[in-house]
Amino acid sequence: MAKVAIVTDSTSSLPKEYQEKYNISVVPQVLIWGDKSYEDGIDIQADEFYRKLAESKTLPTTSQVSVVNMKAAFERLLAQGYDVMGVFLSSKLSGTIQSAIQGWESLDSGQEKVHIFDSQTSSMALGFQALAIARAASEGANAKECLALAEKIRETTGIFFMVDTLEYLHRGGRIGGAQRLVGTALNLKPILTVKDGKVEAAERVRTKGKALDRLVEIIGEQCKGKGPIHLASLSANAAEDARSVLTAASLSMEVSETISTELSPVLGTHTGPGTVGLAYMTGV
Repeated sequence: MAKVAIVTDSTSSLPKEYQEKYNISVVPQVLIWGDKSYEDGIDIQADEFYRKLAESKTLPTTSQVSVVNMKAAFERLLAQGYDVMGVFLSSKLSGTIQSAIQGWESLDSGQEKVHIFDSQTSSMALGFQALAIARAASEGANAKECLALAEKIRETTGIFFMVDTLEYLHRGGRIGGAQRLVGTALNLKPILTVKDGKVEAAERVRTKGKALDRLVEIIGEQCKGKGPIHLASLSANAAEDARSVLTAASLSMEVSETISTELSPVLGTHTGPGTVGLAYMTGV
């Protein structure tokens, strides 16, 4: 029976130590800045990106993972004897799934060993899905079992995040149901979520401090009675606030795992600096 290897994309924001420990391959999204293209997390890292963003007069744009990179990732793992499980950014937020399908279609052999799954989410909610499947695979789960697990945990992962401004999501066309909040007074901080694969408005809260407190409360409500609980903080150049909400959330419930991570440059392009979020996974 072939072992299973996981492929995800760079918006998963999975820290490198987890990628390496569980043999998770990460294919890069593409950042386009002026006349230069960067592979997310390879040619440009988060700290460099946010520093450059603060100094730049022009904003970058993004593009999904190239078909060539998708095909190469599949081929490399197939050549090593693996079945492949690809878990990717929501198809309602990006064309990444389409790139994966085209990469799969272009394979000369082994198509029956490659399985593509729409996470219907982003960032560490996607990362947690990939991580849980990779852990199961490392313990001997086959492709069919990994796919069944993916279907299960897609329903028990989620993400809520506070953005400093809706400008970036609006400009990038990823604003979804949060469109109705555009024009919100500056002192109101939107809390957003990814629901059914799209960015949606959750709440509007007065002041940043209250929004961060509410973020912790919402995650507590989502996870109540659903252990084991895995939590991840994420930030766009707002590490101190991210640490604060992760600590507060961890103290308010029994948590089996915590992860801190920075939003990848491609995600940061759409959320903007100052974004702070919490992702969760329960029941695994």
